[in-house]
Amino acid sequence: MPYSLPVAILNPGRSINELREIINLGGSQLSYTLGQKQLDNIEDLLQKDLIDIGVRCVFLIDMAGNIIANRDNGKVKHDVYSLAALAAGNFGAVSAMAKIIGEGEFSLLFHKGKKENIHFNKIMTEFLLITIFSNEISLGFLRLKVTETVEKIKQILESINAP
Repeated sequence: MPYSLPVAILNPGRSINELREIINLGGSQLSYTLGQKQLDNIEDLLQKDLIDIGVRCVFLIDMAGNIIANRDNGKVKHDVYSLAALAAGNFGAVSAMAKIIGEGEFSLLFHKGKKENIHFNKIMTEFLLITIFSNEISLGFLRLKVTETVEKIKQILESINAP
């Protein structure tokens, strides 16, 4: 599935190839296969490590915006499919901005709202963990729990590439 370049970053002085280099898409396609046991393990982690501490909604997506795993507290129903697509686009745009200013990447993003907040964490090169939480959970505590969960998810995801 080809990616399209965000119009917002187009600059009359840059060619499409230069923009692709900045964004580092290079025409690569995501390819992974998760078994049911791996999916169940990821969903269990999301439930135990994040939902059970008060997170409202958490989902694991690939960089194309496809949902891999999704958990919520049963009280708040968000359109996670739209959120996943927008989150992937948002992360891609911010990654392009990072490259423009000379950073390799921003592996973590956070958006604060009046009632809810969104935390994005990159996992390896292909995945994002999106966490939606209220102001009742401190950002520091959430980041600690997300970091722990990401390490566990990495172990599961790395096993899909193991011989």
